[in-house]
Amino acid sequence: MTVGQEKPASREGRQRDPERTKLEILAVATQEFADRGFAGARVDEIADLTRTTKRMIYYYFGSKERLYMAALEKSYEAIRITEQSVDVDNLDPVAAVRKLAELTFDRHEANPTFSRLVSLENMHRAKYITAASGFPGLDRPVIKMLAQALERGAAEGVFRREIDVFDVHMLISSFCFFRINNHYTFEANFGRDLVEPSRREKYRQMIGDVVVQYLTSDPD
Repeated sequence: MTVGQEKPASREGRQRDPERTKLEILAVATQEFADRGFAGARVDEIADLTRTTKRMIYYYFGSKERLYMAALEKSYEAIRITEQSVDVDNLDPVAAVRKLAELTFDRHEANPTFSRLVSLENMHRAKYITAASGFPGLDRPVIKMLAQALERGAAEGVFRREIDVFDVHMLISSFCFFRINNHYTFEANFGRDLVEPSRREKYRQMIGDVVVQYLTSDPD
C-alpha cells in the first residue's frame, strides 16, 4: 500500500453498517445485471467487487433472484423520485407535455443502466416485475402529470386528438429508449452516433415537437 492510500474497509467493519453494505451490494449488483444479464451476472463476482461474501449477500437478499428483483425495484424507485421533483402544474398543457417529454429524454440519457435493465426484464417477459409488488406502475408521477396535462389540453381545445396517457407515454419512451439502447447497432448500420453530444439538443427538441404536433393537429 502506498503512502497516503486509504486502507480498504474490512469485511468485519462493513458488517457493522448493514444498511450501507446492502446499498453498496445493490449498486454493484445493478451494474452487473445490466452489463451481463441475469444469467451472466455472478454473485461471487458481486461479492468480490463489494469486498463482502456470497453468504452475506444471500443473508441480506435471500437469493440471486431476489437480489435482481431488488435491483429492479431500486432502479424504478430512483425514476419515481426524479419524476416527483418536476412541477408542471403552472405550465400550459403544451408546455407541460413538452417538459415531461424532455424529462423522459434526460432520465434515459442520465441512467442508461435503467434502460438496459428494462431490456433485460423484457427478455424475461416481465417475469420478475410481475411477481413483485414494489414497482411504481400506475403510481408513476409522470403518468399522473401527463394525464392531467392531456385532460387540460382537451378541455381547452388545444389537444384535438383522442389519445390516452399510456399511448403518449409509449410514444415518448420509445424514442428515448431506442436512442440509448440501440445506439451501438444504429451507428454500426448507419454511421450515426445517436448519443453524440452535438446532436443532443436536436433530439431532445425533436421528441417534444413530435408529441406536441400530433396532439395539436387535426385528426383525419
